[in-house]
Amino acid sequence: MRGFEQHLNEFHQRGVEVVAISVDSPAESQKLCQSRGYRFPFLSDPKAETIRQYGVLHPKGGEEGKDIARPAEFLVDAGGTIRWVNLTDDIRVRARPESVLAAIDRL
Repeated sequence: MRGFEQHLNEFHQRGVEVVAISVDSPAESQKLCQSRGYRFPFLSDPKAETIRQYGVLHPKGGEEGKDIARPAEFLVDAGGTIRWVNLTDDIRVRARPESVLAAIDRL
């Protein structure tokens, strides 16, 4: 996520908003944003409703068997259509911002 923060202006120049979503509470997300200096929105989905709709729920994958979201990046257009997806099962493996920017440019 740090890389997305570092490239935030490049996303905005392309008319793209970066948004994160997790099962964390709003307070937990706010604490993370403040400690790491993230300027993009972190949405809270504690019941994992949206996370389920996108098919990225990792049941019992978190601490104490808590449901969490699988690492994923989506490009969603203004009409709500998913235009590009990157999914992984490994929290350490995520799309690099440069790859996402290149995908935006191809679209």
